[in-house]
Amino acid sequence: MHPFGFELCELPPQAESLRSEVREFLRAELGEATPAQRAGSWGGFDPEFSRKVGTRGWIGMTWPKRYGGHERSALERYVVLEEMLAAGAPVAAHWIADRQSGPLLLRFGTEAQRQRFLPAITRGELSFAIGMSEPDSGSDLASIRTRAERVPGGYRVNGAKVWTSNAHRAHYMIALFRTHSDPANKHAGLSQFLVDTRSPGITIRPIVDLSGSHHFNEVVFQDVFVPEDLRVGEEGAGWMQVTTELALERSGPERYLSSFALLVELIRAVSKEPGERAAVALGRLVAHLATLRQMSLSIAGMLEAGQNPNLEAALVKDLGTTFEQEIPEVVHALLGVEPTSGSGTDLQQLLGYLTQQAPSFSLRGGTREILRGIIARGLGLR
Repeated sequence: MHPFGFELCELPPQAESLRSEVREFLRAELGEATPAQRAGSWGGFDPEFSRKVGTRGWIGMTWPKRYGGHERSALERYVVLEEMLAAGAPVAAHWIADRQSGPLLLRFGTEAQRQRFLPAITRGELSFAIGMSEPDSGSDLASIRTRAERVPGGYRVNGAKVWTSNAHRAHYMIALFRTHSDPANKHAGLSQFLVDTRSPGITIRPIVDLSGSHHFNEVVFQDVFVPEDLRVGEEGAGWMQVTTELALERSGPERYLSSFALLVELIRAVSKEPGERAAVALGRLVAHLATLRQMSLSIAGMLEAGQNPNLEAALVKDLGTTFEQEIPEVVHALLGVEPTSGSGTDLQQLLGYLTQQAPSFSLRGGTREILRGIIARGLGLR
């Protein structure tokens, strides 16, 4: 059995001075953005904002300087991301590449791939999408069927991906394809590739969500040629690589701050005359928030130490998304405010947006069932 290892982690002094710098930057950049606009931080795709973040040196913060990085600590990067998400900054144009595509290339990519892609990512000029889930596989990545068959000079790809956030805007996608089939071992025969989203044969179809927003897509591959030098890692090593990549995706502050703007508005609404019921509910939410932050920060400390916190990351995502999904329900129960869309007060619109978005929180980055399977296996229960 693998025990959970959440050691207390303190931020170094330079991280706190960095926090002040980031807050000043965000005050100037976000100005009078409404709470509802700030709640869309994840989906906010603003290439100009990302270039400014890159100029500040806040993309690829932990990467080697020879690839455009800044060789700062994982804890300093944590502070930047925490402030960005808490303020509702539009991070979508750079943060997939910063969070997982770039680190994946650093660990498994070729030197040529690192030289080609990483400096542009750190400047905020190159955006990435994720190509993992498929129409009939969902979060069960081992069952994907999109095939990459060897042809002279590379691979020919046929199939489809879904849950590809901002694929219609991203320059590249890191996609997981099946390069070999082994009925006895469905984890074998998977490989990862860098795919230019403008390649001939790619069709990107919008998927509009409950709130009317378009950031998801279905990406269809029809005889798409991918050069061999854009395969990431060894052929057939995709399962090991993608599970490593998902550990980076599941443990950060994005897993408990998605409803933070609504929590702030709830505090603002009840602070003048807080009744006992509101005080109890708020105290409970704030205690959960502080605990989740410490758990997430502990994982940042593990990453800084070069450890693989895959099990702990699954637990943070499961607990964190449960917390995020609970906040709209608590606000509705305490204030009796009806959620709206496109009209009403800021609080009503914010509640309306998050009520529609919250069901997706426990789907993206691995469903609750997948995460609990990982946790159960880690604890030796299955």
